[in-house]
Amino acid sequence: MTRALYRLGRFAVERRRRVLLAWVVLAVVLTVAARSSGGEFNDDFRVPGVESQAAIDLLEERFPDAAGGRAQVVLHVEDGSLNDEVRADAIADALAEVGRLEHVVSEPALVLAGMVNPDSPAAERTGLAEVTYDVDVTVLGEAALEHLRDAMQPAVDAGVRVEIGGDLAQYSMQPETKAAEALGVLAAMVILLVTFGSVVGMGLPIGIALVGLATSTALVTLLATVTEVATTAPILGTMIGIGVGIDYALFVVTRHRQHLAEGLTVADSAGRANATSGQAVIFAGGTVVIAICGLALAGIPLITTMGFAAAIVVAVMVLASITLLPALLGFAGPRLAHATLPWVRRREERAADRAERLVRLGGDAPQTRAERWGHHVSDHPWRYLLGGTAVLLLLAAPLLSMRLGQTDAGNSAPDTSIRQAYDLLGAGFGPGFNGPLLVVVELPDSDQAPAEALAAAASDDPDVALVAPPQVNDAGDTLVLPIIPRSAPQDEATSELVHRLRQEIVPEVLEGTGADAHVSGLTAVFIDLADKVGRRLPIFIGAVVGVSFLLLMAVFRSVLVPLKAAILNMLSIGAAYGVVVAVFQWGWLKDVIQLDETVPIVSFVPMFMFAILFGLSMDYEVFLLSRVREEYLETRDSTRSVVTGIAATARVITSAALIMICVFLGFVFGDDPIVKMMGLGLATAVLVDATIVRMVLVPASMRLMGDANWWLPRWLDRALPAIDVEGSAGLPEPEHRPADDAPDLAHV
Repeated sequence: MTRALYRLGRFAVERRRRVLLAWVVLAVVLTVAARSSGGEFNDDFRVPGVESQAAIDLLEERFPDAAGGRAQVVLHVEDGSLNDEVRADAIADALAEVGRLEHVVSEPALVLAGMVNPDSPAAERTGLAEVTYDVDVTVLGEAALEHLRDAMQPAVDAGVRVEIGGDLAQYSMQPETKAAEALGVLAAMVILLVTFGSVVGMGLPIGIALVGLATSTALVTLLATVTEVATTAPILGTMIGIGVGIDYALFVVTRHRQHLAEGLTVADSAGRANATSGQAVIFAGGTVVIAICGLALAGIPLITTMGFAAAIVVAVMVLASITLLPALLGFAGPRLAHATLPWVRRREERAADRAERLVRLGGDAPQTRAERWGHHVSDHPWRYLLGGTAVLLLLAAPLLSMRLGQTDAGNSAPDTSIRQAYDLLGAGFGPGFNGPLLVVVELPDSDQAPAEALAAAASDDPDVALVAPPQVNDAGDTLVLPIIPRSAPQDEATSELVHRLRQEIVPEVLEGTGADAHVSGLTAVFIDLADKVGRRLPIFIGAVVGVSFLLLMAVFRSVLVPLKAAILNMLSIGAAYGVVVAVFQWGWLKDVIQLDETVPIVSFVPMFMFAILFGLSMDYEVFLLSRVREEYLETRDSTRSVVTGIAATARVITSAALIMICVFLGFVFGDDPIVKMMGLGLATAVLVDATIVRMVLVPASMRLMGDANWWLPRWLDRALPAIDVEGSAGLPEPEHRPADDAPDLAHV
């Protein structure tokens, strides 16, 4: 692979115009194809093998009118009553128009808050009309929401406030993240400018990330034409794509600048950077892709397709880093070797002069801050190992109280219609009306007595606010019993009610009757999703850790190095989980990130975070440890190799981590709580990984293990494949620029 990547890098430099044109054409063609394909993103919350899904399947088979999507039309007036003659006539006309809309099962009826909650302060000022469709909201699309708004216009003209919530409105919401993306890119530009001291050097990683993002986003949209892809998938793909795209390009450009400073030609330098750092990028990116594709182990289609979408983004970024980036390096020429910004150039020149004077006086070259830090940690390994571990365990402590669940419309932006509908409905009817449960009962011989007994037993439960009148299908063999909890959909009491209905009330009431019942509804689906993720998470973590352990063992020819890496990665990810729980579930600093109320941890977030973070941590692991191993094989001095590795990689790892953190934090200040969770969790993990883990725990633990770091049984060494991640074996002799050829026009 080393020689192949070297030749690929040289080819990209020598045929840079063709390579650039090919990427531009590819991005344009895919973007045009994606926009014309009609691919739409939607949240298909089907969870195979759980009770709520069994109920949905039963409804689709026997009671299709009750299996479609739903919308909640909430009506409210500040003064007077919805029963006023003029308002009542306008509402009646509007609801009649709603009943004539395509796919609407029947004309919805208006229910006033006082009819179900006589003590409501808005008894006649707030009303609810439940609109039922005969197809799922994913089929209806956003156009159905606009048609519903248009149909309710007569009520609005009569002075009635109309807000729309429910499944249809939830599906039609698309979080806005443009500001977060721009903030992340701007922060990355500043960091790269400081790192390289060159506008051209700064622009290369940014350009790679943007071109790769445009291409991968188009591919993900095309994927949405053949399968269900979650609405948050493009946002998560953007978050990950910007971060890894800039990071991967940063690694390659840094190695290229080193070669240029040594006097190599542009083509040879780019080829060598591609063969070494480019190979590390392939390994790191491949690990990320494998980890993310491992989400298929969850057995949940929504999570699986989210993983595939993110994997596409990472794979495109890797491909751009080893093909498009060398071409752009060819356009940049040899001027990348040194900083071009005056203040950065003066700083580098002063540092070089100081080092030269010191060497002339018979001393050693001055140590960098990272080198001094490495020596300091190596001199006090136990102190830093125990202290760093204690910090990570303290950050991870809230993880013990993590509650998986799903956010509801109460976490939407306050100015959205779905949030205002949620608030009005909760204030007028009660919070449980925002997440009704549906008990689907299979009736033996059309006997409704078991269902009546079940309704009576459910009504006696203290957490049930109302059991609505049942709906029976035409065949009389299936009945739907709506149950309204007293608590909001995301509250723990609602989850406990669902489990109590399934485990106690339903079995006790229906035992011996021949009837069977399943608790469903969107709230129950989310609860089942959380339960299934909770069961599959340990399996997924074990699989990802196992595969990563084997890969690292093959790369570094060691047993203890990959074992240490797995343990430290688990600690850093645990710390990220703990911070997310403390902020979102406990409410610490929630106002800082503009979170209105505490929420449970969205069920798929921990699994998705683990896949991404375990893969991303491999970037820093490979980049640091490959340099440490290279030095150890040359000197056989364990302490010196660790210090040298830290000194050689600290600047790049710090820059890469800062870019990642800024990109991820930009998404924390959006409106969508899921995106907030992902942004905060990823930013925290990268910060912990690049500081406490890489700069404290890695040098301390490797110093204590000494030569045992690189122990590997001979039989295992023979069995493992040889993987040289950043090796230069097999490369031709270096090609140097002529000493008097400043611009190196032959290679630009």
